[in-house]
Amino acid sequence: MVGQLGMKINISTLAIRPIFVRLGCFILALLVLWLPLAVPIYLLISDSNLASILAMVLLYGEFIFLIRWWGKKVYNQSQILRYYGWELGRQSWVQLIRGLAIGLISILVLFGVQSLLGWLYLIPADDLLIDIVLEGLLVSLAVGSAEELVFRGWLLDELQRDYAPHVALWANGIIFGILHFIRPLEVIIATWPQFLGLVVLGITLVWGKRWGGGKLGIPIGIHAGLVWGNYVINVGELIEYSGAVPEWVTGIQRNPLAGLMGLAFLSAIAWWIRGKTIKKSQENFK
Repeated sequence: MVGQLGMKINISTLAIRPIFVRLGCFILALLVLWLPLAVPIYLLISDSNLASILAMVLLYGEFIFLIRWWGKKVYNQSQILRYYGWELGRQSWVQLIRGLAIGLISILVLFGVQSLLGWLYLIPADDLLIDIVLEGLLVSLAVGSAEELVFRGWLLDELQRDYAPHVALWANGIIFGILHFIRPLEVIIATWPQFLGLVVLGITLVWGKRWGGGKLGIPIGIHAGLVWGNYVINVGELIEYSGAVPEWVTGIQRNPLAGLMGLAFLSAIAWWIRGKTIKKSQENFK
């Protein structure tokens, strides 16, 4: 089916088409592959959570298949995943661990500072914490890996083919924020500060990739570290807000990205990683 679609739109010319044409064709092809299998999943499985998980796993599997095919047919790139920065070598593992440490330590420091200021109380952990920590690590690595391949891999590459690096940077961050903010209007209005945090996070992760020399290890690690820390703290019920300051300061609906404090911390991380990126770029020109 992908091959038939390719013949109709002449795959060999897509590489020189504008980005909106390329993205439109790619997304259309992905939907053509996914919907015939996803619809029966939602119709036949009564458990909506299980159906959503299976449908998303299917979507991501088909996304991997399609970008490999896309790389070969459109860009004549046989190792498109490696080109995006998806590698399993020693350097990538080191970068992953570094990013994981940055993300996890940042979220722990954020909550620690708020505790010292009296904005929240720390609650002693129970015996199930180790299970939550391990579960959170697996979930965060899965989320970080999947989203970074999509946003800082495939999408960023498509943007950089048409736009200057700084334009691609901001476009990537804004698109990342918008796609994570598709919600009912009343929820968008109630949690709008989170959009700013998502944009800053998206920009931070682009800088993280550039700091890592184009590899996805650092952005995957930072993304996973932030998700991991927040997961353990909230699922483990390790904090309770004191109400000393408004929710928009600490995070609307207990989400650090939707609060002034979280946005300030994330902006500081972004500025620091930007400095690392500039320094690396200067070293490469020496």
